[in-house]
Parts: sequence; C-alpha cells; structure tokens
Amino acid sequence: MMTGMDDRKDAFENKFAHDAELKFKAEARRNKLLGLWAAEKLGKTGDEAAAYAREVVAADFEEAGDEDVFRKVRGDFDAAGVGETDQQIRRTMEELLREAVRQIQEN
Repeated sequence: MMTGMDDRKDAFENKFAHDAELKFKAEARRNKLLGLWAAEKLGKTGDEAAAYAREVVAADFEEAGDEDVFRKVRGDFDAAGVGETDQQIRRTMEELLREAVRQIQEN
C-alpha cells in the first residue's frame, strides 16, 4: 500500500518540478523575445539588440513576477521617447509568452 502512495507522491513531485522548469524556461525565452522586440523599437540592431535582450532577461531576477521586466522596458521606452502604451507592452508580453511556450513545446 505504501509503495503505491509513495509512487503517486513521487510522480506528483516530478510533475511539479517539470512544470516549474518549463515555466522558468518559457518566461526566460519570453523575456529574450521581449528584449528583441523592445530593442527594435529603441532602434537597436545586431549585437546591441542582443545585449539589450540579455538586460531584459536579467531584469527578471530583481523580484518575483513580471513587473520588474515591465518596468525595465517601460523605463527605457520613456527615456528614449518610444510611444508604446503600458497596455501594448503587457499585451506583447502575453503574446510572446504564448510564442515562447510554443517554441519550447516544439523542441
């Protein structure tokens, strides 16, 4: 009887760890895609755009949730005079998260 319960517990723990890893990967990929999108809006290309995307990914480690990433992009847009609304940035974040999940699932 205990073996069955232990197996269920192990399976649940493994699924939880797997889901958490997928969520982390998807958010990191979304942040990279967001960084590349924002870099284009900021007029950055090539290595400069890639470096900016890395900055956006790194911004996500400031606090839990997406607000740190949003604030990074919002602040940079404001400083550069880029006219994207808060709603557009957040919508793009949502769209790119779906795209990131799709990309991960295909691999």
